[in-house]
Amino acid sequence: MHEQLLDQLKQITEEEQEILKGQSGVDRSLYTSGKNFVVDKDKMLSRGKLIDIRPHTRFVQFPEHTHNYIEIIYMCSGTTTHIINRKVRVVLQQGELLFLNSSARQEILPAGQEDVAINFIVLPEFFHQAFQMVEEDNVVRDFLVGTLQRKHQGMDFIHFQVSDVLPVQNLVENLVWSLLCEEGGKSAVNQTTMALLIQQLSRHTERIRVVGPDQFDRRLLFSVLRYIEDNYREGTLTELAELTRQPVSGLSRFIKRESGQTFRQLLMQKRLSQAAYLLTTTKLAVEDIIAAVGYDNNSYFHRIFKERYGMTPKKYRDAEGAAGKKNESANKDGFFIK
Repeated sequence: MHEQLLDQLKQITEEEQEILKGQSGVDRSLYTSGKNFVVDKDKMLSRGKLIDIRPHTRFVQFPEHTHNYIEIIYMCSGTTTHIINRKVRVVLQQGELLFLNSSARQEILPAGQEDVAINFIVLPEFFHQAFQMVEEDNVVRDFLVGTLQRKHQGMDFIHFQVSDVLPVQNLVENLVWSLLCEEGGKSAVNQTTMALLIQQLSRHTERIRVVGPDQFDRRLLFSVLRYIEDNYREGTLTELAELTRQPVSGLSRFIKRESGQTFRQLLMQKRLSQAAYLLTTTKLAVEDIIAAVGYDNNSYFHRIFKERYGMTPKKYRDAEGAAGKKNESANKDGFFIK
């Protein structure tokens, strides 16, 4: 991280000054108004903001708490130790990211002066818009969206060990700089930066640290999603079972239990989303797109596409094209949706 930026983040805050003077523990009134320790978005975010940052409070053990927003922790220098859901210990090293959803229970052990972490406070709406800007579905986006929406039980956090991935480091630093400067008109820039960050993380799924008692299940689920991402046109459950060395029947039950959908449903979901992407980004004929995503029955494709999107492929292309022109016109006039 740039030295000037890091020096600014290292400064002792007023809260930390009180702790160093002998204050016992954190002042909960700074974080919540309720009896339970739920860090409140209304305390952390100014009205109308969807995202902001604050330095992690050092020199004290931060007691167990939850958040009513999405938290991303970036380790600028040093390390911090996090206890997740009372049983999983995550040591966050310099340059690493920790994503926590609102259901995760978190305790943080005391950090020293050189242990500088940034907490991103993010409302779900900001993530939703940012994900829409990613050009096509990918493993990290699908899994992270599901995690944030509690679709994958037991996956309350994701730890990205990406300290040596330069594009990720540059994007995080850009986002920190933008939010610290607090200049007007940065909303669209920050959303774009977040979308690019998610896109970069999606290329480094091997850097996701999977921990906890269900380590094998999580690794297997990632293998399933990655297989579907790479083989949605002709992939089969039998081939996947062979690659993962699992019995077909057992793997089928596992996928249903962990994702809430069957292998066939996941495959169809990926094919349809890819078709929607091609409809809005290319001029390929609908028939060619149907073949490109792995279907040879046009009438069947039209039926399942309409069931998911509420309109035919042609109407979907026309509707998305019209929306794109409207947004382009608005952007030229200087208007952005926050």
